[in-house]
Amino acid sequence: MLYFSKIRITLITLVSLFFILIAISNFLDTKNFTINKKINLGLDLQGGSYLLLEIDNEPIQIQKLQNRTTLIRNYLKSQNINFIDLRIENKSILFSINENDIDKVKNFFIDKESEINPYYNQYKSHQFDLTILANEFKLEFSKYGIVEIKNSSQDQAIEIVRRRVDEVGTNEPNILKRGNDRILVELPGLDDPMRIKSLLGKTANLTFRFVTQNKEDSFGVEKLYFEGSENEALVSKRIILSGENLLDAQPQMNNQTNETVVSFTLDRVGAKRFGKATRSGIGKQLAIVLDGKIVSAPVIRDTIASGNGQISGNFTFQSATDLALLLRSGALPAPLNIIEERTVGPDLGQDSINSGIIALIIGFVLVIIFMLIKYKIFGLIANITLLVNLFLLLGILTLFEATLTLPGIAGIILTVGMAVDANVLIFERIKEENKNEKNNLIAFDTGYIKSRTAIIDANITTLIAAIILFFMGSGPIKGFSVTLAVGIFTTLFSVYFIARLLTGLYVVKNKEKVNLI
Repeated sequence: MLYFSKIRITLITLVSLFFILIAISNFLDTKNFTINKKINLGLDLQGGSYLLLEIDNEPIQIQKLQNRTTLIRNYLKSQNINFIDLRIENKSILFSINENDIDKVKNFFIDKESEINPYYNQYKSHQFDLTILANEFKLEFSKYGIVEIKNSSQDQAIEIVRRRVDEVGTNEPNILKRGNDRILVELPGLDDPMRIKSLLGKTANLTFRFVTQNKEDSFGVEKLYFEGSENEALVSKRIILSGENLLDAQPQMNNQTNETVVSFTLDRVGAKRFGKATRSGIGKQLAIVLDGKIVSAPVIRDTIASGNGQISGNFTFQSATDLALLLRSGALPAPLNIIEERTVGPDLGQDSINSGIIALIIGFVLVIIFMLIKYKIFGLIANITLLVNLFLLLGILTLFEATLTLPGIAGIILTVGMAVDANVLIFERIKEENKNEKNNLIAFDTGYIKSRTAIIDANITTLIAAIILFFMGSGPIKGFSVTLAVGIFTTLFSVYFIARLLTGLYVVKNKEKVNLI
């Protein structure tokens, strides 16, 4: 019925006022308010940087193959099986054995019930495919294994990228998966894209290794260059300590040398290893290697057992801050390559906002004029409802601190049309009922009831489309689907609660009039 109880009227009023106040907070200084929330502007509205990163998974595959090679060698030696030319070639592990041992080694890889060695479970994996040709074995990644590696490295990389971006202090970054080896990074309002590119482009793989002159080192040696220099040094491949043992890293000023350094703190295991290495390596150079470049190579003067140390290397305060950030956030599982980048200036974003607002105002004004001409007083009620509907929509988006994009503004404009469409259906249905019903109250109530099915069906189909867009789309498409979906709910609320309440109050007061619409 068109009658509303006082409790219902109070609830509708309170809900409407609540969301209207939240919506208005976007235009006010809300620092002292209890609810300090605002709608965030997307990349296309406030400007910023767009980066598409691709993960280079080849180093991970090579590392896993090297680990498997070590395990295979250990197994073959433990079983006194002679092998020839155990090597990695074209992302495959190859080796040959004596024909008499083929079945024994074959069982090691194939037999599901095999318990002949402690390394079995580390080999028996759907990650690898095994090919045996005569007495030569070939172990390579399966298709599933490659996909598993890509998914795992992508998940790790997203987490590390998120930590680095959050440390920089970028507002509302958008970090999303693309396929199984790409990451999309949108950074609204970013004013220094080169810095973030530098941070995301570094793997930040930190190791501590001794500088050596002995080319016959049992662990092997490699020639590395110093960061920003053509100087080089022979460094042992033996890793004394890695970045995984770091608890914290911070930029500081060294009071003695008056230079900027990065001080670090190690965990318990790292402190123990570092203390042991510095105790036995007094007089040696300890190379601090970051992504294959020597940052510094100080000479060990004394045992460092506290788990605290410093990295020096002619840093500016900014570069020391960035290095500390990289070390705190952790190393990426694989290198990231920037394959696409775009920068949206704030002026272009402001133009988009202005264009969207102008389009919304023009559409809103035309709708208001049409409804007033067509439905008179009920057109006025529909227009009031439409205005409240917009505030409800903005209020909900503000409450959830949603990110508004240009397609999101298009969703708001579409909501205006949908809200009016619902009122048009109702009023036209009421006109039909008025022809057969002399009682205005019954005609209006019947009009609302009989138009409900058509309105709900139309909005449900639109909601289904919005849900599909949200889960299948990305970035701006999601922004459009969110505003569209929220607009559907606010439209139904405003039409069947606010508009019906105002209509009911007017009709009850003027029920004796012959023709109200």
